[in-house]
Amino acid sequence: MKTLSGMQKKILIDVERLKYPKSGIANVCVSLIKGLDEKESDFDYTFYGPKKNIPGTKKSFNIIDWKLWQKKFSINTKPFSLIHTTHQLSEYFHTVMNGQKKVVTLHDLNFLHDNSSEKKVNKSKKLVQKNIGNADAIVCISEFVKDDFLKNKGLFKLKSNVKIEVIYNGLIFPETTGFSSRNTYSFIGKKYILNIGVLFPKKNQEVLLDLISKNDRDLVLITSSAKSAYKEQFLEKIRKLGLERRVHILENVDNNEKYFLLEHCESYCHPSLAEGFGIPPVEAMHFGKPVFLSKLTSLPEIGGDLAFYFDNFSAEHMQQVYASGMQLYGSGKDEYALKLKARAIKFGYLEMAAAYEKLYNELLN
Repeated sequence: MKTLSGMQKKILIDVERLKYPKSGIANVCVSLIKGLDEKESDFDYTFYGPKKNIPGTKKSFNIIDWKLWQKKFSINTKPFSLIHTTHQLSEYFHTVMNGQKKVVTLHDLNFLHDNSSEKKVNKSKKLVQKNIGNADAIVCISEFVKDDFLKNKGLFKLKSNVKIEVIYNGLIFPETTGFSSRNTYSFIGKKYILNIGVLFPKKNQEVLLDLISKNDRDLVLITSSAKSAYKEQFLEKIRKLGLERRVHILENVDNNEKYFLLEHCESYCHPSLAEGFGIPPVEAMHFGKPVFLSKLTSLPEIGGDLAFYFDNFSAEHMQQVYASGMQLYGSGKDEYALKLKARAIKFGYLEMAAAYEKLYNELLN
């Protein structure tokens, strides 16, 4: 958008979470940068984050390199008409100047629901308040997150005219197929179930051990980090069920390797107890793979009527859902795979970038 003087309005986007490049939020930041890079735009964008992790672009965007000391001595935001904080727990840009607009992306309020200590709940609540208290728009990444936020809105002091809307996370999908791997995996050629995500209690991966104890599938987990107590419990359950040869835990896998594993899996299972959005099921759908999900939080929004859902996590019920789902998928595999791919594209990076730019326009008009 150009002002009367003909200057483009400047927008600052906080992508500081790129300091954790393998995280879901980093993926979303990369997708937003790519989407804005590929769009015709009237805005002049600056990204704030670790320069080394910000992807190359066709447009010469401005980059302000993230430094730890900026928590204490914040950077000058005076030139910007709008600031977009891409995560509700950001430690930056808590103050806005007169006339500046602010957008905050709210991924979840998990700290209210995950049995966190009172101290942690209060600390998280304070940080969210600092981010959203002066926001002109709060973007929720799913209808579930929006509903949860509206139920708990009373915990926060907000601007009276704040916009609250949903913009789904957008993904960059690979443009090719036929990925190869540098590794020799013992499970390639076998039927295996794939799960991607941190090894945390809320991700509920342990129930997948019960599932494979009732069939002959291998289980492959791609994980970037783990809660140590949960990992111990998980490994103990593998031993107890005698599944040592059929469970494979892979850590810090790059995108190419991840796509190779998605391409070769029989199915993708995500029995999570809490998801603000759920990127991995969308990636699996893009590869035309059958997706098995819990019915909890945002996951039914992601899978729609194409995913198969666990009503509970008993081994017998999960195996029944799995067997009938695989049978249905197998009866019209090519057509079903095409429908899954079409659904995944709705969660693309260009769609997300267009929705954010429309919001920036509304706020600055």
